[in-house]
Amino acid sequence: KTHLRCEKIYYDCTEGVAITKNMTEIRLCSHPDNGAAYEESLPSLIVFDSLDGGVHPGEEENRNLLYFEYARIRFDGKVEEHNIRKSEVTVNENETSLGSARMGEPESEQRYVIEAVRYRDHMLVSISDENRTIKVILALPDTSRFAYISIGGEKCFIHSIHVDKSDAEIGPDVIPRITEEISFIKGRPVGDIPNIQVDSWCGEATEGIPVGDGLTLKFHGMSLPAARLVWHCPYISVFSSANGQRDGAKFREYLLLRMNGEDWSSDEHVENDVRMEQRDDFEGWNVWKEKNKEGMDYTVEIRREENTITMRTENLGIALSSTTTILDGREDIYVAITGDLCAVTDIHILRNE
Repeated sequence: KTHLRCEKIYYDCTEGVAITKNMTEIRLCSHPDNGAAYEESLPSLIVFDSLDGGVHPGEEENRNLLYFEYARIRFDGKVEEHNIRKSEVTVNENETSLGSARMGEPESEQRYVIEAVRYRDHMLVSISDENRTIKVILALPDTSRFAYISIGGEKCFIHSIHVDKSDAEIGPDVIPRITEEISFIKGRPVGDIPNIQVDSWCGEATEGIPVGDGLTLKFHGMSLPAARLVWHCPYISVFSSANGQRDGAKFREYLLLRMNGEDWSSDEHVENDVRMEQRDDFEGWNVWKEKNKEGMDYTVEIRREENTITMRTENLGIALSSTTTILDGREDIYVAITGDLCAVTDIHILRNE
C-alpha cells in the first residue's frame, strides 16, 4: 500500500517489511483527521513476525499464522512492549535525516523518514521529522524468528509511502547492545572444531572437513526454542569448492541430508540414493521434535570408495543411509554440518584407521 486511513491501531496496516542486516528506509507523509489532536493522530510502527508477513491482532495462537508481536512504536517515541527483552529510546532534538521533500511529498504535511535494521537479536529503528530524530533499540527474544514492521496509526491519513532497501549489510557494531547476547552455544563443550548456532536455513555451517577415505562425526544437536518443524535440526552437507568451505568459489553441493531423513539433492553432477527407515522404537514425529529440543547426541559414519560416498546414522528410531555417486570428476570432497534453527556443539572428527 502507498496510502491508508487509520481510525485506530490495526484498523488498516501495510504489509510487513522484512527487517534484516540491510538497512531499510521508509518515507511517508501523514496528516491528522479533522478535529483530532496531535497526540491522538500519529502513525505507529508494528514490529512483529508471522508466517505470511502480515499483521493479525488476536491471532497469536493460530498455528496457520504464528503471529508474534514484538512491540509497537508511536511516532512520538512511545514504545509498547509485548515480546521483547528490553527497549531503549533516545530523542535527538534539532537532528534529522529527513532532508528536503521528494516528488509527491507535499511540504505542507508532516513528513517522516524511518530507518530500520537488525543484527541478530537487536533491532534499531529511527524516526525523523523536520525537527528531531527518535531512535529506538529493541532487544528481541531470540535470533531465530523473522522481524517485520508494518505501518498503522490512529485518526490519521498516511500516504506517499515509499520503501528502499540497501544492498550493503551492517556489521555487529552498528547497533549498540542493550542486553546480553542470545546464544545457545556459548559455554557449551567445544570439540575438534568450533560450535555453530544456525538461526536460519543453512545460515551457518562448520568449516569444510575433507572426506578422505572416510570419517565418523560425533556431535550434540539441539533444536532452538523457536523450532517447530521436523527439519529444524542438523544437516550434513556433501560438497566441493575451491577453498573447501561452503561459501567458497566453485561451490557445488552434492547432497544436503537432514537428520529427519529428508534430502536436498543436487543436479546432473551427482546421483543420490537416500533411504529412511522408521524402526520399532520410533515414537512419532512430535516426540522426535521434542527430544531434539531437549538436545541429543548424533553419530554419522561416512565412507568413501573412489567417487562414491556413503553415510549412515540412526537417531530416535530413524535410520538413515545415503549413497552419493559424484559424476563431475572432482576429487576434493568435503562435508560440513549445518542445519536450520539448531545449535551444534561438541563436534568430534574421528578418522578411519
